Amino acid sequence: MTKPTEIHSSTSDKRELASRGRRQVLAGTVAGAVTLAAPAIVRAQSSPKIRIGFWPVASGIPFYAAVDKGFFKQAGLDVEPVKFASPQQVAEAMLAGRLEGTSNGTASAALGIAELAQPGLLKIFCTNPTNTRFVLDQFIVAKDSTFKSVADLSDKKVGCGPGVQNVTLARTILERAGAKNFTIVELPIAQHVAAIVANQVDACYTLEPTGTIGRLNGTTRNLEVGVVARYILGDPMAPWHGGSASLSTEFIKKFPEIVPRYIAAYKRGVDLVKTNPAEARPSLKGYTAIEGALTNEVPMADYMFSNEFKPSDIAAFQRFFDLFAERGIFSRRILIDSILYKG
Repeated sequence: MTKPTEIHSSTSDKRELASRGRRQVLAGTVAGAVTLAAPAIVRAQSSPKIRIGFWPVASGIPFYAAVDKGFFKQAGLDVEPVKFASPQQVAEAMLAGRLEGTSNGTASAALGIAELAQPGLLKIFCTNPTNTRFVLDQFIVAKDSTFKSVADLSDKKVGCGPGVQNVTLARTILERAGAKNFTIVELPIAQHVAAIVANQVDACYTLEPTGTIGRLNGTTRNLEVGVVARYILGDPMAPWHGGSASLSTEFIKKFPEIVPRYIAAYKRGVDLVKTNPAEARPSLKGYTAIEGALTNEVPMADYMFSNEFKPSDIAAFQRFFDLFAERGIFSRRILIDSILYKG
């Protein structure tokens, strides 16, 4: 298995992303001039390294499997997985030009903020829609707690993953469920179970594989699953396109002949997850906090490529993004159709 590069840095808010975006626009102008000045034969002969950022959640499994199974190598591609502690850091790296793309599981809203900071930065080619059937998102609580629903978390301390998407969703879900006077605490996703066990928080809004880890080690239980579909989209079976695989527009324009090969190899990973999840599941090891026999228990997300989107899928994705515009997290409304890859 290719060992992923790990990046550790502090989480920045959307103002920092915007600042980085402005700096990157200037830097990109200079870099672009240098590239254009290089001899055409040198550019044609170069074999690019494709650095793909990921956040260690279960929904990134098609990418993990594609790396482990050699699908990218078989396509003649040099792909480097780069692990980050938060989706915000993935977005920052995209803005800084240190990544050519992101894997599934990268928070779509973080990518949206990056796109607003530098318009035309990226294109989404695959999402991982989830709901109460294809489970990714959940509220977890201590195994022996008396909570029966999210509404019972009034006056409680609730943990969530790092980054604006996780905080905004946790807060909105709690409000719409009827909880009041709660406190939100950002925590690395790998610390959610331990924080509940240590009574640092009463519950966590989290993502798989966290719920599976806590359930199987007998310390936590799922309070509710598919909470974004239920409370944000208004339908427990609606597709929540909360994570996205993307490529930078710069990479797409610079290597148009490579992009279809990359997406085809990525699709082999998706197809493996959909048709033979048992063969794909071992790839969670090394990329997420789950390993060994636990990999057999993690629920799988669904996956959808941009050329498979129906009007109803775009509408559901748009409702999700509109929440961030309504809450002032996005500086303006993003039209989903404008950032989907259409190659």
